[in-house]
Amino acid sequence: MTTGTDPGALPRYRSNLQGEVDGAAVYAALAESEADPKLAEVFHRLAAVEQAHGEFWRKRIEAGGDHFSPAPSASARILSWLAKRFGPAFVLPAIAASEARGSTAYDAQPEAKAAGLPADERSHAVLMRAAAGEGGLSGPTIALLEGRHRGGGNTLRAAVLGANDGLVSNLSLVMGVAGAAAADNTLLLTGLAGLVAGACSMAMGEWLSVTSSRELYQSQIATEAEELREVPEEEKEELILIYQAKGIAEPQARALAERLLSNEGTALDTLAREELGIDPDQLGGSAWTAASWSFLLFAGGAIIPVAPFLLLSGRPALIVSLAASGLALALIGAGTSLFTGRSALFSAARQLAIGIAAAVVTYGAGAIVGVSLG
Repeated sequence: MTTGTDPGALPRYRSNLQGEVDGAAVYAALAESEADPKLAEVFHRLAAVEQAHGEFWRKRIEAGGDHFSPAPSASARILSWLAKRFGPAFVLPAIAASEARGSTAYDAQPEAKAAGLPADERSHAVLMRAAAGEGGLSGPTIALLEGRHRGGGNTLRAAVLGANDGLVSNLSLVMGVAGAAAADNTLLLTGLAGLVAGACSMAMGEWLSVTSSRELYQSQIATEAEELREVPEEEKEELILIYQAKGIAEPQARALAERLLSNEGTALDTLAREELGIDPDQLGGSAWTAASWSFLLFAGGAIIPVAPFLLLSGRPALIVSLAASGLALALIGAGTSLFTGRSALFSAARQLAIGIAAAVVTYGAGAIVGVSLG
């Protein structure tokens, strides 16, 4: 080594650099796919921060006589592709969770603390406010940045888990019937019936859930509108208290509340957002859209263990069904690593083990029941 760099620290430096490269790539993809220019500028600035941090670690690595220029990892490339394909809201919850997990990663690293990197990691909110300019970012935009957007919400998580529900439940169903030594046409019919029944049940449940939420939100907003008409002074005092709880001095909080409540439409919108925590423009999203996606995702997972029986028969069909389901389980497990922070390999292995265990249990149960009935 040509400098005083500790060789034992190089693996940590490489890991830090990989994380910064991944962050810069994902934020650049968000900036490219974001239609709101203010929000796109926020993502550009966040990407620049990640790039600067990456250069810091790259120089530390080179000072130790090593060279390491990593490309974005597989998970970063997947998140970038999803952002470009489905929009930032689709992946922001996963990114927000990742940022929360990594916000203290540099706190125990002396080189990072000396360079002020921990403070930089916590300064993203400042960058967002700076990018907002004079107009400021709207409430829904801030919620979007924080991964709490009601429309986009946890769409990525729901997609992965919805497909997993269909796959595991139908694989277990098919294996249970196979354990009872049922004929191929019975296996196929059972699998297809499980697919349709499960997908319809999931879709109906999702529709009822979203519809109930929308009706509750509408009822709460209607109640708030009635209170605004009947007791406007009380509503104003409540809003003043809310702003004071956020750290605004009483005179400024009172002036702000009076200005916002001077217009009835603005007043109701403000009270819904500030007092009830409801976005009147979203109300939990579309029930039919949620139901449709729930049906398709469940069916997409459930068809995997059934499809081989459309083309094959006997033991080959069973083996191919297990193999295809195992591969899908591993891919779904790797997908969960995007929002859990665990390694893709660990997540894939865990998901595969759980799914196969469920299949083995139901196969054994089917075999026992089949013998008893026989």
